[in-house]
Amino acid sequence: MKPRKLLLLLLVLAAILTVFALPVFAEDASGEESQSFVYGTFWALLPPIIAIVLALITKEVYSSLFIGILSAALLYANFNPVNAFTVMLNDGFIASLADSWNVGILIFLVVLGTIVCLMNQAGGSAAYGEWASRRIKTRKGAILSTFGLGVLIFVDDYFNCLTVGNVMRPITDKHRISRAKLAYLVDATAAPICMIAPISSWAAAVTGVVEGYDGFELFIRAIPYNLYSLLTLAMILIIAFLGIEYGPMRKHEENALNGDLYTTPDRPFEGQENQARNTKGKVRDLVIPVIVLIVCCILGMLYTGGILEGENIVNAFANCDASLGLSLGSVLALIIIIIYFIGRKVLSFNECMACLPNGFKAMVPAILILTFAWTLSGLTKSLGSSEFVSGIFNESAATVFLPAIVFAVAVGMSFATGTSWGTFGILLPLVVDLFDKSAAFSGGTPDLLIVTISACLAGAVCGDHCSPISDTTIMSSTGAMCSHINHVSTQLPYALTVAAVSFLGYILAGFIPSAWVVLPISLVVLFSVLMIIRAAVPSIKGGEAGKSAAR
Repeated sequence: MKPRKLLLLLLVLAAILTVFALPVFAEDASGEESQSFVYGTFWALLPPIIAIVLALITKEVYSSLFIGILSAALLYANFNPVNAFTVMLNDGFIASLADSWNVGILIFLVVLGTIVCLMNQAGGSAAYGEWASRRIKTRKGAILSTFGLGVLIFVDDYFNCLTVGNVMRPITDKHRISRAKLAYLVDATAAPICMIAPISSWAAAVTGVVEGYDGFELFIRAIPYNLYSLLTLAMILIIAFLGIEYGPMRKHEENALNGDLYTTPDRPFEGQENQARNTKGKVRDLVIPVIVLIVCCILGMLYTGGILEGENIVNAFANCDASLGLSLGSVLALIIIIIYFIGRKVLSFNECMACLPNGFKAMVPAILILTFAWTLSGLTKSLGSSEFVSGIFNESAATVFLPAIVFAVAVGMSFATGTSWGTFGILLPLVVDLFDKSAAFSGGTPDLLIVTISACLAGAVCGDHCSPISDTTIMSSTGAMCSHINHVSTQLPYALTVAAVSFLGYILAGFIPSAWVVLPISLVVLFSVLMIIRAAVPSIKGGEAGKSAAR
């Protein structure tokens, strides 16, 4: 974006914030510190909105997130510049990096980057790509293979995002599938599949939120009503088999068929894989490390869940610390993989050690974006975003429309804050409390409670799926080695299509709370919408190389 346009946007931002600042200075003339004047209001969501809008307009994510953080700090400090600067660093960046959960994810990220570097250096990734390309003959096969692997890795969305992208990237590149499309496939089979998998870190998170009920039972009963997750998986299959592409994704796929996997000038990962290949590399030099990583990460999660203290597998997953478990598992896997490559004599000890800083450098963009996103999310919570959302629910709402209302609110909150766990952690207790204590919902059936809980979970996944500041969105673009803003802009039309159909499905579910009715009708509506889009949008055209790869 041109500097002049960016300067204009910054001036507009300054004008908006100044409007809020004037009454504050008038009220706080005494100099006494007071609570933020936007606490618990809609304006508490202004900073993430600013960051998201700027990112989509400027196509530059770092400065956009920083401006969002700065605006949140100013609002929190009632426009006292000294306090705002302190808040931004101490309560923002330092607090986010001091959080044990966040640090665990960063460790996992760096270790996974190192493992990927080791597999590439050993020639395993290239060998696997050649092997798979001889067996996966079509673009459709490559898409469906990526989808299948994403469904299989259902234990944790972070693990899913980074593993699927890195494993399938050589195959999708061979078949000229754009990096944006790969990022969408990865993102669309991460949180959605984890949200409907009983044995996953997400099931554990939901189970621990609801008090007074069997959280695991509620999670299981909510699965058939989780329209967004189920319809997202269905959409991948429909667009794969029918070849439907629309929105910005269509341009990326058309260009990919002509040999350009990136489409736009912003291609931060280009050239990272064009290194001299180790001729000793075999397919097993990718398969064995991936299997070791998966097994070790699962064991790490079970260990943190108390499997050694006698807990069964289900309870161990329900009680696990996913961040610590992934850190423990990935570090153990890294040690085993280094020993394996040295023992195989495909890499020397010095070459393995050289992969440590190289793997870290490959993950620097994701680490920066995650740090900014966590900081913005933390400051947004400090402004009372949770209290504002809590106030949206009131007893005047019509009972039958509650699932659709909860879905919409969850989408908005998750999109603005970039966290699905934080969203359902706030909203689920409110939903249960409405059914338990509110006279307006006292006549609600148990099935309607399940539908509403599922609407909350689905909305949280949807908003997280769309948000540029979501950690899973960031990790999906990292795993696919795709520009983050390209991933967000191409994924958004697809996600919004499913969100609109899901919203209609939850309106129907308010009247007929039966999965046997709601889910099939929603699937039919989604299929009909996609067929209309297919009829309205011409098919993708590629060059001779693209046509050959598409067969």
